[in-house]
Amino acid sequence: MKCFLCLLSLVLALCAGAAHAQDLTAAPSDAPWYSLHFQTTAVEQGHPSFSSPMGNGPNSMKARGQSDETTDMTLFAGVKWGDLELYANPEMDQGYGVSNTLGVAGFPSGEAYKVGEREPYFRMQRLFGRYVYDLGGEMQSVEDGPNQIAGAHTANNLTFTFGKFSVVDLFDTNKYAHDPRVDFLNWSMIDMGAFDYAADAWGYTYGGAVEWTQAHTTLRAGLFDLSRVPNDKYLATDFGEYQILVEAEERHKLFDRDGTLKALFFLNGARMGSYSDALSLATRTGALPDTSLVRHFKTRMGGGLNAEQSLTEDLGAFLRASLNDGTQESYEFTEVNRSLSGGVSLKGTLWNRGDDTVGLGGAWNGISGDPRRYFAAGGLGILIGDGQLPSYVGEEILEAYYRAALCAGVSLTGDYQHIANPAYNALRGPIDFFALRAHLEF
Repeated sequence: MKCFLCLLSLVLALCAGAAHAQDLTAAPSDAPWYSLHFQTTAVEQGHPSFSSPMGNGPNSMKARGQSDETTDMTLFAGVKWGDLELYANPEMDQGYGVSNTLGVAGFPSGEAYKVGEREPYFRMQRLFGRYVYDLGGEMQSVEDGPNQIAGAHTANNLTFTFGKFSVVDLFDTNKYAHDPRVDFLNWSMIDMGAFDYAADAWGYTYGGAVEWTQAHTTLRAGLFDLSRVPNDKYLATDFGEYQILVEAEERHKLFDRDGTLKALFFLNGARMGSYSDALSLATRTGALPDTSLVRHFKTRMGGGLNAEQSLTEDLGAFLRASLNDGTQESYEFTEVNRSLSGGVSLKGTLWNRGDDTVGLGGAWNGISGDPRRYFAAGGLGILIGDGQLPSYVGEEILEAYYRAALCAGVSLTGDYQHIANPAYNALRGPIDFFALRAHLEF
């Protein structure tokens, strides 16, 4: 309750100052050479005690009732010379995910990084450039927004993005489920669960991508740095550990409603450990299996489908399905080899709250035979590892949220998640997560 009152007070204060802040930063219409925006998001999330007859392992979600919080503040600054745009996103971060962001493969907060600090710290999360080369067709306006400068481009164009940013800024995007600051929170909702995308421990990387857009289709491809070792703070900046990405996007009308379908493929090349090799070594030495002891340069593939569809003026739906090679350890994201997620997003027009949003979604995550045996023998992964896995079953996730728009740019969200079989362990849970999220943007 104390955390709820603190966050509510914060939101009301932000709401009181939001209109003034917007006036201060609004770019004059005759100077579209820059863009300046800001956001801050605070999430308080916790769960009551749950059943855990086997106790807690090294990477388990702690069974006792607990809560934790995260806060971030981001400046989105950009300038433009001709068709070249340059952006910088300095950010302040603070806080932890519950159980130090461990214990569930489909972790319940996309606002929680794999690292955390009790005191605020600063990082330059994005520092990148974008160049758009027009190829003809109908002129389309570009609205001013975070990392977007107002202007216009032809419907057919080539877009080059390079520098430091997040892979999922460009790939696997979805209108209804992609931004933990304003829509769903669970990792398996906002991204493909089996998309092991290149990233440091905060979710960002170095690389470049090119997008070829024709009126109703886009083909994008990219090359990005992986971490030096799996789930590391530091990137292999020489591209010695790399990811190749290709995504095809098709935009259509279904019953006169907008829809998008995307097909994604990724290839990771890096020193990674085989689950079977780790188990073989453990059998010979009598130790617990550890993929870090058997790493050699290998490639690992995966991909998936991502769909969004407007159903009515206020109702939209999304669906994602993904899989990857389950013989090698997960490198960056989380221990998921197969995933299916979907849901709906509804605006509050029916009850005269058109700026409010209700979201309801579900996800299923699974792992292959090799990682099952590895975790059953006591192996640890990026996010999971109970020390044993006596009864494997897929993770089942249900999430519902209500986002209330308090005033322009300010919202308060209540979020509920029910996660059965956390870390694929039928003897643990289920866990009910409750969260309150405050968000300001201008």
